[in-house]
Amino acid sequence: MKHILYKAFNHFKTITTHKLLVQKYCFKLGLYKQGLLHDLSKYSPVEFLSGVKFYQGYRSPIDAEKEALGYSLGWLHHKGRNKHHWEYWYDNTKDGYVPIAMPDKYIAEMICDRIAASKVYLKDKYTDASAYEYFINNLKYTAMHPETIKKTKYLLSLIKDNGEKEGFRLIKKYLQNN
Repeated sequence: MKHILYKAFNHFKTITTHKLLVQKYCFKLGLYKQGLLHDLSKYSPVEFLSGVKFYQGYRSPIDAEKEALGYSLGWLHHKGRNKHHWEYWYDNTKDGYVPIAMPDKYIAEMICDRIAASKVYLKDKYTDASAYEYFINNLKYTAMHPETIKKTKYLLSLIKDNGEKEGFRLIKKYLQNN
């Protein structure tokens, strides 16, 4: 019982820390509603309980659940309710099941999400290049729309090349101009 309470408490702490960081970054970009609503589904029973069961503390429990079961019920629930995930932006069309370009405001929230996740899981090893490097290293596993890839790469490079403060200022300017 102690072990499950330990995992539940620490998972709650992890997702809340992540959510608050994303909220802070979204607010810097003027995305107030998105910041407030970001990842609320992580507190739903299906996502929270799978997160507790597969909690490790150094990476997303989604990855551990996928390794153990071959899929993640928590992830399937999450990606279908959160527009800041590229996996949300797929549809059946006359050309089959295809990626759709994400709107800029959700790409910006995805940037905030990736930076916050990098900080939460990497802790002291985090650098301004961490989220960019994670994105580039995982592109081979990504079936994202080409325009979304281009914009994500560009916006993450603003943080990598200019630091967090200046990078977020430039991203906000980009959003205002587009």
